[in-house]
Amino acid sequence: MSCTSKPGKVSPTLIVLTGATGVGKTSFAIALARHLGAESSPLPILSADSRQIYCGMPIGTASPTEDERLLAPHYFVATHEITEEYSAGRYELETLSLLDKLFQEQPTAILSGGSMLYIDAICSGIDDIPPVDPEVRRQLIQRYQSEGLAGILAELKLVDPIYYNKVDPCNHRRVIHALEVYRSSGAPLSSYHSGKERERPFRLLTYALTRPREELYERINQRVELMIEEGLVEEAKALYPHRHLNALNTVGYKELFAHFEGQYDLAEAVRLIQRNSRHYARKQLTWQRRHPEFSPLDLSTPWDALLERISQDLHHPIAPTH
Repeated sequence: MSCTSKPGKVSPTLIVLTGATGVGKTSFAIALARHLGAESSPLPILSADSRQIYCGMPIGTASPTEDERLLAPHYFVATHEITEEYSAGRYELETLSLLDKLFQEQPTAILSGGSMLYIDAICSGIDDIPPVDPEVRRQLIQRYQSEGLAGILAELKLVDPIYYNKVDPCNHRRVIHALEVYRSSGAPLSSYHSGKERERPFRLLTYALTRPREELYERINQRVELMIEEGLVEEAKALYPHRHLNALNTVGYKELFAHFEGQYDLAEAVRLIQRNSRHYARKQLTWQRRHPEFSPLDLSTPWDALLERISQDLHHPIAPTH
């Protein structure tokens, strides 16, 4: 994905790095920030991770460590409380506002993360969806918990067949959200989808970080084991009283919460976290295949060449068409 600047005018540039969970986005983003920035002034890195944004979840979300954050300035890491309602729309507004300030200091910034909706929000913009009535949300969640997916899917098919034919029928959160919007506004969610990309006042250079599939899966398995060693179980125990919050409805915590409730032992919880992390990685890889404008960068190859390639793209007077 790219946009061009007028001849003779230097546009600020946002370098977007995405990739599957466990691929190595944090380390590569820091390496790039230091490669492109002055030695004492690395480029700023904005996280595009819908869970790293919350406080109290550093291990389970693989957030940049304190040492890593000393190597380059990071934004949208542990900046919001888990009790806050947060959306991709709010992320879009806050990120664009921050970029406007950052670009006054230097012409380049890095956006790095694996939350596909957050990446879309910044690169393409998302449509204005009306606010949802919290009571409607509560009723739908309660219905899902008591009846399962079948009932809410049937309702969605009746009220919004267009979105019904697009949505992943196993993704209960998106199904519930579509019904929330319909019940709160009286109009189907699909009616708010314009499909139009919004112009940005900066150039975009977009890259998908990759590794061979087996190598990626092994990295995921090892990372989960490392998280357990670093104290993920203790972190999840501290968060358990808040397990009903959307911020904690994510891989790593859900499996441990079920373990705490006696559904299976810790070894099985670890196995499920590894399995479900690989499943999530597959979804991210599917998203990447649908976005060929993101140029692939294989992190299993020497990074020096990859960093230099981005540097050349950055200093090209017009952003290359990927």
